[in-house]
Amino acid sequence: MSEWMGLLGQQVSPVSNLMLGVFILVTVLVLVFLAVFARYFSLWIQCKMTRAGISFPNLVMMSFRKVNPAVIVRAKIMAVQAGITRAYPISTRALEAHYLAGGNVPNVIRALIAAHRANLDLDWQTAQAIDLAGRDILDAVRTSVYPKVIDCPDPNKSSGPLEAVAGDGIQLKVRARVTVRTNIKQLVGGATEETVIARVGQGIVQAIGSTPSYKDVLENPDSISRTVLNQGLEAQTAFEIVSIDIADVDVGENIGARLQADQAEADMRVAQAKAEERRAAAMAREQEMIAKVQENRAKVVLAEAEVPKAISAAFRSGKLGLLDYYELKNIQADTKMRDSIASMEAVAAGSLTK
Repeated sequence: MSEWMGLLGQQVSPVSNLMLGVFILVTVLVLVFLAVFARYFSLWIQCKMTRAGISFPNLVMMSFRKVNPAVIVRAKIMAVQAGITRAYPISTRALEAHYLAGGNVPNVIRALIAAHRANLDLDWQTAQAIDLAGRDILDAVRTSVYPKVIDCPDPNKSSGPLEAVAGDGIQLKVRARVTVRTNIKQLVGGATEETVIARVGQGIVQAIGSTPSYKDVLENPDSISRTVLNQGLEAQTAFEIVSIDIADVDVGENIGARLQADQAEADMRVAQAKAEERRAAAMAREQEMIAKVQENRAKVVLAEAEVPKAISAAFRSGKLGLLDYYELKNIQADTKMRDSIASMEAVAAGSLTK
């Protein structure tokens, strides 16, 4: 009898171990299910109550796809409650794809809601493209609804005003305020605020420069604003210019007079340089003439040295006699005497004149 009981215990023991293992496994699965259910139950209830259309298994799979379920659920609930899903087909997969691409899903949904309320032409594809491009789509929509004012020049980059010179040479210092709103269609690839400020500054300087007198600008600064506004400065930018207002106009220096004075001084220096050049040329010419006089005197001395040789040759050839030679000497002596008498008379006349 004891042997049969031992054999029976050996047969029951493996069955008990198997049942215990199954019980433990079921318990672990139940606990895991309860933990998962407790984690996603609140989000699932929110989806059910708001008809967001996100199932419980989809919520669980979001975690495996490394997507934050809370962000997607809140974004989908906002879209459904605001009614934009009827205008823009936004699926849960699209929200997850934008989240995985690094986009700001709640910001895009808020921007779409604001654009839908303001009747702006903005769809889901454009909004997510703008967000992925690095632009703040919500701020862009707000600026499109409520225009903002930009100072020109930018006080953060320039402490002074714009400086322009009117047609009469008077300098004007101008500060302007530009009211802009976002152009959603050109937000991707459009130029930023810096370009708008630069273009407006360029237009103001050009408009003042084409004005005949600074008095015209002081009397009617609105003409400058209209001229600049009609130039189409918002082309290829992310903004639409609503208005350009001249906030402050100050009169500066007389640039025209200063330039004329500088030009007169430059002309005087050029004239002085030319006069010095002519003086140097005259002095060089004078020295050249003195050298030529000395050269000619040397030639005379050389010619006078040939006279005795010629006289000697005339004596040897018989062409000149002794009496003729003495007569020539007398004539030369008489000529020297007359020259000395003339010089003495000139000196006496000069002393009497003094």
